[in-house]
Parts: sequence; C-alpha cells; structure tokens
Amino acid sequence: MTSTPTRAAEVPPSVPERSPVSAPGRPGRRAAAALSFRNIGAVYVWLVIVVLFTVWAPDTFPTVITVKQVLNGNAVAGLVALSVVPPLAARVFDLSIAFTMSLTSVLTAHFMVSSGLGPGTAIALAMTAALLVGVVNGIVVVVLRVDSFIATLATGALIQSLITMVTDDSSITGVRLLAEPFASIAQLDAGGITLPVLYLLLAALAIWFLLEHTATGRRLYATGFNADAARLQGVRTDRLRFLTLVASALLSGFAGVVFTASVGSGSPTAGTPYLLSAYAAAFVGATQLRAGRFNAFGTVLAVLLLGTGITGLGLATSAQWAASLFTGSVLIVALVLTGGRIALPAALRRRARTRPNPSTSKEIR
Repeated sequence: MTSTPTRAAEVPPSVPERSPVSAPGRPGRRAAAALSFRNIGAVYVWLVIVVLFTVWAPDTFPTVITVKQVLNGNAVAGLVALSVVPPLAARVFDLSIAFTMSLTSVLTAHFMVSSGLGPGTAIALAMTAALLVGVVNGIVVVVLRVDSFIATLATGALIQSLITMVTDDSSITGVRLLAEPFASIAQLDAGGITLPVLYLLLAALAIWFLLEHTATGRRLYATGFNADAARLQGVRTDRLRFLTLVASALLSGFAGVVFTASVGSGSPTAGTPYLLSAYAAAFVGATQLRAGRFNAFGTVLAVLLLGTGITGLGLATSAQWAASLFTGSVLIVALVLTGGRIALPAALRRRARTRPNPSTSKEIR
C-alpha cells in the first residue's frame, strides 16, 4: 500500500523558510530607501551648497538672517512653482502663469491707486480676472482641444496686451500700496518670517493632501500617466484638466497680489522672471520624495535649493552672471543625478555579473 505524498513534501528543500527574525529589517530598508540619493538627492546637493558658501563667505552666510532671507525671498517663487504642479500632474502645461501673475499685480495696484477702491475689493476683482483666465485656458485646452503648450502661450500673449493697455508698460505706484492694511499682506512678520512663507506652507500642504490623500489626486496622476486608460476606468479626465488650469491661474494670480504687497507697486513684468524657475523647480521636485510624480514638497525643496545658492552668491559678492550660471548648472546636475541618468557604476556591475567566467567556459568546451 502506497501513501499519497502531502503538499509539504513537495516543497523543494533548497527553498529556505522565511524567518520572523528578518521582519525587523524591513523598516531599516524602508528608511534606507527614503534617505537614498535617488529619493532625496536635492537635499544632499543643498547641504553641499550650504557647506560651500559657509566656507566661501563665513562672515555673512552661516547666520540666522540668511535663513530668513532665503525663506522670505523665495516665498513668491514657491507659490508660482506650486501653481504648475496640479496641471503637470495631469500632463497639462500652463505657460500663462507668469502673465496671470503680472495681470493681478497691475490690476490690484490700478484699482487701489487709480480707482480708489479698498484693498479687499481690489484683490477680489484681480482674483476674478485670474479666475477668468483659468476658465478661458480650460475652454481652449479642454473644449476646443488645442495643445496646452500652445494654447496657454497664446493666452499669455493676450493677457500681456491687456497689461500694456492698462499700464502702458509702466509700473503703478502709490502711497496706498505701501500703507496698512494692504502692505501687511506680505510684510507682516513673526520673528522675521513674513506671511508669504506661511502662504507657501499652506499651499504646499493643500496640494500635498489633494494629490496624496484624495481620490481626486489619484485620478489626476492616472490622467497624467495614461489619460486614455483613466478615461476607460470612468475618470472624467477633461473635467480634471479643466480644474487644474483654473487652480493654476488662481494660485499664480494670488502670487501676483502678494508680490505687489511686498514691493509696493504693480509691475507689468512681475511674473516674467518666475516662469522658467517655476517649471525648473517643478521638474526637479518630481525627482524628489515621490520620484516620477510632480509633488508639492519636492517642488518647495527645489525652490529653496536654488534660492539658497542665489542668496549665497549675493552674499559672496560674486559677478552678476554667476546667479544664472549657478541656476542652470544646479538644475542640470540635480536632474541628471536624481533622475538616475548617471548609472555607469551600476551598469558596469550588472555587466560584470552577466559576463561569462573564462574558467567555466573552458570546462564546457
């Protein structure tokens, strides 16, 4: 009489049984992955920059004043950079953000100085204009099916014509822009940290929560990764893309209001310097924390990294062209390294593992 072998007997003896002792190692592996250069490479680049300028300008750079200067001086840039994160998550470009920022800047100043309106009314009207810009962008991109890159660039040109009509390409200044309560929007501080830093933190938290902890955020990422597949799963991709353009216009418009309160004038070119840096920070931020995904805190990290370097160059009294050189160099290096473009050692190790052993090949022959 033969016995039927059990399932346990069929398991090859060479397969080791998983020991519960190895379980505690998992948190360690997760921590190592979280602290890896691929995940937070910009943090390590940032530390190198801090050390470099500490050695270069030891009397002026490593101070609390410098920290406050970096935070306060880059809050508006951070708001503009965050404004492009939701559209990019849905694979939509909004190149009108710089023009929208300039528009709300000059409209707020115009309504307060030329029309004599109060700060609240002026800001409300300026933000209404930003909302209209977002709606127009959404109609052109989503309803009329025009490529977002071209559509928002064209919308930006139309906005610039409106700005020129209102300002004649001249900044709008006035005592009311420097007085309370409007000036306190950007100049009120606590311990040397101004309110725009708080705005930046709140905006980053809101976008982070939206993208990481809501169904809408998951649908945004799904739309960005594969819009056709998301649509087949019932995701209303067109509506999401429309709303991201509206949100982008509102946040960049708010940055324009903060900028006006900060400098005390409405500038027709307020947003121009922020366009390239906003997209650069967003793309560098997409390689941090949530690699491959546009995210809020990665973008803020990239903004502060660039701001630290530019502030350090200013304190070290370097040449005027050094800031542009630094920005371009750091962006290229950060994108290459954190994006995994330099993988030569790993490639060599893989090639060595797959290369046949000469002694083994001789025995086979």
